[in-house]
Parts: sequence; structure tokens; C-alpha cells
Amino acid sequence: MELNKLADESIGLLKKLIATPSFSKEERQTAQIIELFLKQHGVRTYTKLNNIWAYNKYFDASKPTILLNSHHDTVKPNSGYTRDPFSPDVEDGILYGLGSNDAGGCLVSLIATFLYFYPQENLNYNFCLATTAEEEISGNNGLELVIPDLGPLEFAIVGEPTQMNLAIAERGLMVLDCTVHGKAGHAAREEGENAIYKALNDIEWFRTFQFPKVSEVFGPLKMTVTIINAGSQHNVVPATCTFTVDVRVTDAYRNEEVLDIIRQHVSCEVKPRSIRLKPSSIDKNHPIVQAGLSLGRTTYGSPTTSDQALLDIPSLKLGPGDSGRSHIADEFIYVDEIREGITLYVQMLEKIVKNA
Repeated sequence: MELNKLADESIGLLKKLIATPSFSKEERQTAQIIELFLKQHGVRTYTKLNNIWAYNKYFDASKPTILLNSHHDTVKPNSGYTRDPFSPDVEDGILYGLGSNDAGGCLVSLIATFLYFYPQENLNYNFCLATTAEEEISGNNGLELVIPDLGPLEFAIVGEPTQMNLAIAERGLMVLDCTVHGKAGHAAREEGENAIYKALNDIEWFRTFQFPKVSEVFGPLKMTVTIINAGSQHNVVPATCTFTVDVRVTDAYRNEEVLDIIRQHVSCEVKPRSIRLKPSSIDKNHPIVQAGLSLGRTTYGSPTTSDQALLDIPSLKLGPGDSGRSHIADEFIYVDEIREGITLYVQMLEKIVKNA
């Protein structure tokens, strides 16, 4: 199918998705819309909860597979909206609506790209399209749920709004709950062991410690103490002090490495809420990155977290739209951004999936 027709159909699909509420964990209706759209194009689909995936027509298990992934859940509209968030209006080339930019434009552009390659024979790679749920809440029933079902994957393009520039790395995230134990006593006497004072040493370590490995893309790893709680009344020496640390892990480390280093240096108990949101990266010399650079795209490191964090393969975050519009009131995307996104996805992939 030629690209203009695919683009028209994909923009029509996005309008249907915008008109259908799909808050995280409530994506059943948009999942059905996507599944029907793919089936109408002759594609066999697979589903698990609110996730849908599919493979190219001439899938060959002896060849590597490229994952094309984006999400169809949205955040809830904020109070600043002046338009109906579920009305997919187009004005002066701008498509308005909740999820239009994050990540509807990316999603339908990747679906169009998948359909473009779907019927082609003798490609160097297979394609796996995965349209997934719960990305906005980093939920367990989205991409993470279906990864074991997708089969071996060589690398991924994760559709998020990047203005079609190449996010070749993404920070990981760990939230640490830290507890310092002291001993209660009366504040008027030399009694007890003040947990707040003990906590100060560890907090200062978090403030000043520099990890030896520095990311080429992001620079140093960043740790920030963001919450602290201690004490019950003015005249009691506190027996415990708890504090929370936000750790933005760069591609220079694995989350487990960072956690080990922290525990070696502090005296408090350190419990991560999760270590599943991993830093992501792809080598600048990877063929898909080089394909993008050859088309005039630029590389950068993304400060925001996406479903890339759940992947253990090289991954590139790439898509039409602007991250700065995500979650804003009266969210929008330019229709031409979607058309350009489809064209650039196809041009990049053609450089590696077809023989020169």
C-alpha cells in the first residue's frame, strides 16, 4: 500500500482512538479498535489483556526481528482543558485531543510502517508490532506482560514523541526508601540516639557522591533526597528517620550495580521500590541510528522514562510529536508530523531491511 493512503488511514485511526477514553488499566475499547484495524488489513493478531501484537506476513524464524512498540493508554485530562479532550478536531492542520501527541501519533505512525512492510517478501529482518497498555503508569500488564510472548528480538523502536530525532539513551529510575534507626530518649537529658543526626551523614553522602563512570550522553548519575520524615513531638529524641531518594540511573550503569554501590557506602537500610525501570541505550554506530543520521536526524539522551525501561535489547526512542506537549491541556499534534513520521520510519528501516 502506498504511503499517502496509509497515512490517511492512520490519521483516521488516531481520531477514533482519541474519541475513545483509554486511561491506564481501562484500554479495552482502544485495544479492540486497533485489533479490528489490523484485521481489516489482513493481519493476524495476538492479544493478552489490553495488549495486541502481530508479525509480518512472511515471518522467518531464521531472521532477526525488529520490535515496533508504542502505547495506547493515556493519562487523565487535567483541569486546564478548554476543549473536549475526546473530540478529535482538526483546525489549521492541527489535530487536538487527549493522547494525540503522547503517544497516539507515534502509535499510528508505527502501525502504518508495519503495514507498509507487512506484505513484503525477502526482507533482512522480521517485524513485530506491539501496541501496549499501562505505559503511563509503568504498569505490570503492559509491554512487560507480553515480552515473553513476542519471541527473540534484535532491537526495538519505541514510539514516543521526539520530533523524529533519535533518543539513543534514556535514564532509568529507582526510588529508594531509606530508614535510619536510633534510640528514643528525652530531649532535655542526654538520652537516646538521635536518628535525624545519624541520617545527616547518609543524606550528605547522597548529596555529594560522584559515581566514577560517567555517561557520554547524560553525564553523571543523579541522586536527589526528596522526602524526609522523623519525630513525633518536640521533647522526644526520634528513634527512626526515613527519607526517600530519587535516583536517575544513566546508561553507564545497571540498576543493580548502583544499588550495590549505595549500600556499600551508607549505614541506613535501603529498600528500592523497584529496579525494573532500567536505563536504556543503543550504540551510535547501530545501523538504525546511522540510518537516521543519514536522513538528517540528530541524537540526544532522553530525560523521560518510557517502556524502553522494560526492554533488555538495544532500543531507540523515536516518533512524531513533541515531548513538551505531553500531558498538557488541549494536547495536540500536527497532521503533517504524522505524515512525516511515517515517511521517516519507512526510509530509515528500508536502509537496513532491504538489500542495497
